[in-house]
Amino acid sequence: MKKRAYQDGCATAHALDIVGDRWAMPIMRELLLGPKRFTDLRAALPGISANVLTQRLDELEATAILARRRLPPPAASQIYELTAWGRESEILFQVLGRWAARSPTMAPGMPMSVSSLILSMRTMIDRPALGDLRATLGFRFGEEMFRAEIAQGDFVIDRAPVDGADVIFAGDQNGLAAVIYGGASFEAVADRLEVKGDRALADRFVTLFPLPPKAPPAGAR
Repeated sequence: MKKRAYQDGCATAHALDIVGDRWAMPIMRELLLGPKRFTDLRAALPGISANVLTQRLDELEATAILARRRLPPPAASQIYELTAWGRESEILFQVLGRWAARSPTMAPGMPMSVSSLILSMRTMIDRPALGDLRATLGFRFGEEMFRAEIAQGDFVIDRAPVDGADVIFAGDQNGLAAVIYGGASFEAVADRLEVKGDRALADRFVTLFPLPPKAPPAGAR
């Protein structure tokens, strides 16, 4: 365990003891959609050093949030994955994400990792707006593929092949983020994002993630 701690009986304080250090939660975020290698985590978190990543992985393993295992041959590489308890933390990311989206100081247009965008869509989808829509959507960002199913007012997205989806978004995840959250048109990001399939469905889909109103700045009436 870490030497520094709040020494406070509050469970929230204990939560900060185990995930409050810089980079701890971004590492957990990157593992919420499945296991990754050390190199995958470095690529998804370009601002972290190898030493800090190693330290945080060791700490998260010591607190039972993640575990490491070695894949069988021919891969034979070591991967990191969240424990069952670690995966329960997704609700924390959803609540924090919705709360932080109201921050008047959150800078728009900052880059998002693939995992960050997918989890953001899980969090921000406006389910009442889905109505009776039924659709399958595919997302291909580099080597990562995800498939979303919309049916009966629900939205489920996980890692899966994109073949046969009604619409497929392919390219840079930040191009799609610019359309969903930045109000950009598909034409404005055409050099980064390709849209294949039902264009009317694509146009409707990107309107299903409304951001909450910003909190007023300090001192505002």
